[in-house]
Formats: sequence, C-alpha cells, structure tokens
Amino acid sequence: MRDGTPTRERIERKAMELFVAKGVAETTIRDLATAAGVAEGALYRHYQGRDALIHALFDRHYTAFAERLRSVVRAERGTRAKLRAMIAECAKVFDTDPVLFQFLLLVQHHSMRRLDPDHISPVDVVRTVVAEGMAAGEIAKRDPELAAAWVMGLLLQPATFRVYGRLKGRMLPLVDTLADACWRVLAA
Repeated sequence: MRDGTPTRERIERKAMELFVAKGVAETTIRDLATAAGVAEGALYRHYQGRDALIHALFDRHYTAFAERLRSVVRAERGTRAKLRAMIAECAKVFDTDPVLFQFLLLVQHHSMRRLDPDHISPVDVVRTVVAEGMAAGEIAKRDPELAAAWVMGLLLQPATFRVYGRLKGRMLPLVDTLADACWRVLAA
C-alpha cells in the first residue's frame, strides 16, 4: 500500500496558496485538484470536502503556531521581553512563510468557531503572558481578554495592511515599534 503523505502535503500547500490568493469562498474542489496535480477523487480520499480541508489545515497550523509562541515565551524573562519575542516570532513567520501566516490570518473567521476548545491558540498564549504580567505587577491590572485583544490588534492590523498592500516591506523591521506600542498600551 502506498503512503499518501507526499500527495497530502502537496494538496495542503497548494490549498493554502489558493485560499490566500483567491479566497476561501472562491476556491473550488476543482481548483484545488488542478493546483495539486491530482484528480478530484484523490482530494476526497484525504478529506471529506473543501471545508474539512480548510478546518484540518487551520486547526493543525493554528495550534502549531501557538506552540511556537509558547516556546519563544519560555525562553524569556519578564512580560516586556515575552511580548517582544512573540511579536518577533509572528513577524518572522510572516516574512519567511507568508502563505502560512496569511492563511491563518484570512481563514480565522471561517474556522475559529470550529476549533477544539482544548487546543491552545496563539490568543491563549498572549492572554497568559498578559495575565502573568498583571499578576507580577509589571503591567496595569485590567481584563486580560481585553488586554490580549489590544495586543492582537496592534500586531495583526499592520499584518493585514501588509497583506493588502497598504504597508510595504517586511514585518521584521517593525518588531520594536510594534512591541513598544503594545507595551505602552498595557503599561498605561
């Protein structure tokens, strides 16, 4: 029996590229099969349909991204350093794998509600860092969910502007600016 891993990986990479380039609603099973160089039936051997593919991709990569953030946070001391490390990791992924970052950014509204609540998310990691910073007295005490939303907005809105061409260039040069903005909001 053949191992379908290379085919599955090709399907998934091409799918993310198409979802980013065309949009979720505009990408058909036929588009996905053509881009991956497989018959439509081959897609159905791996996934029940387009939505199942989207959900599987989002769930796996979103959880893996959260683990990446959790890993960089563990290596830092203090809330400010942890925030900067998370922002730097996000910028690094945006610059080195823009398809992955844009897929997660653009597909989140389609897939977020279907996530397993037991899986960790990037938002969970940010919220935990913020809550720990409040408990340690490093930042002002307030609703940790709202504070995490501020951080996510300060990070993701420039990334969204970059996706749509309103901001030019790479994200890595913006790390210190974004980290300082997050710190000012949280410390206020």
